[in-house]
Amino acid sequence: MSKGNLFAFVVLFMWPLFSIWLYKTKTIQVASIWTILGGFMVLPVSTFVDFPLIPPLGKSSMPVLAAIIGCWQIKRRKIAYFANKGFINLLVGLMFVGPFLTVVLNGDRVIIGGRFLPGLSFHDAISAVIGQVLQVTPFFIGRQFFRTYEDQLLMFKVLVAAGLIYSLPMLYEIRMSPQLHTMFYGYFPHSFLQQARGGGFRPVVFMGHGLWVAFFTACTLLSSAVLWKRREKIRKFSPSMVSYYLLILLVLCKSMASLMYGVFTLVVIKSMTYKMQLRIAVVLAILALSYPTMSILKIFPHQKVVELATSTMGAERAESLVYRFNNEHILLDHARKRFFFGWGGWGRNRVYDEETGNDISVTDGRWIITFGISGFLGFIAELGLLGITIFRAKKASKLIKSNQELTLLAAHALLMGIIMVDQLPNASLAPWLWLLAGILLGRTEDIISKAKVV
Repeated sequence: MSKGNLFAFVVLFMWPLFSIWLYKTKTIQVASIWTILGGFMVLPVSTFVDFPLIPPLGKSSMPVLAAIIGCWQIKRRKIAYFANKGFINLLVGLMFVGPFLTVVLNGDRVIIGGRFLPGLSFHDAISAVIGQVLQVTPFFIGRQFFRTYEDQLLMFKVLVAAGLIYSLPMLYEIRMSPQLHTMFYGYFPHSFLQQARGGGFRPVVFMGHGLWVAFFTACTLLSSAVLWKRREKIRKFSPSMVSYYLLILLVLCKSMASLMYGVFTLVVIKSMTYKMQLRIAVVLAILALSYPTMSILKIFPHQKVVELATSTMGAERAESLVYRFNNEHILLDHARKRFFFGWGGWGRNRVYDEETGNDISVTDGRWIITFGISGFLGFIAELGLLGITIFRAKKASKLIKSNQELTLLAAHALLMGIIMVDQLPNASLAPWLWLLAGILLGRTEDIISKAKVV
């Protein structure tokens, strides 16, 4: 159910107008990245309008719709979803065709303990396909309109600028508790207790959860490390000072996973060669694809991992891991019943108590959500689109000799590796991250195509 006061709806519907102004006054690259990233930063979380047939228009979909309007109507540039032949088109085709097959295989009603879940209809298929288009459109905006070294550098600069801008409300909430969303939009978007950590608070601002803010901060820290390595000032500030500032901010976010991402990538970018960065990115991509696949096929050694965690991190940490694995097991057992194309929407992918009908499942990772809803082929399509950007970057790196270009390419691939790995414990794959993936693919394709011409 949609939430929010009048101001929340005003901001939501003003976003396309703001985006139109951006597309009229800025380049398509600047307008696109601020439209999509900015929407994630400031729009209310659970405020939306549910029109017939199409998915609800809210925080995730409104910025993408605004970007589509800006590209097509203001800049007169059509977004090409099937620009080239090959494996990418196969993955995109799976994403767009899959929902129809999911509907065909899920026409049955589900009744569990008095809970009724309707069968899927052709209406659900159309809505799901539109949802998929909105989800991956930022990927194709990035692929098509961010092709040059300057475009890639712009992305890193904007991420750092966004991190510095957002640091001010973040520091306010770290000190005063997360309350800005309530102050501006009239409600708190998640569990307030989950934001309390270590005698203080995680900042939430307008992103919905402290984990998303922490991951956003880790991405901005990585971007500042890139500018630091290039010795490029950020306005009047030294890139090293900006990096240290964002690192302190990341510590204050109180998210262990994001802190590990941030520190790890900072060290790797500053101390390792481009080849090693790219190799690490490839390893991360393989890990992000392998763990879910092995879990789905029942060949991942979960018990041995738990034993290792108990001996190295202690029983308390291991207990949290056991809880996560147990949830994954019951969700996987349910998802395997509709292995290839999933259960679809309406909560059919979740697990319910057979007597009470209560939901007894917790879906944290993006991969388990995708597998449950869209099946194994949907999982392969989504993670495959992200992973292929890293493998293309590895290939493109062999065709360029400029250290400046390699700095951006290697760090961008590393960023994508971190994004992919984060989909194992979390569901952080927002439109702005799809845009970053598309930008990497666009840059690598430009490098490879120019090498072929030469």
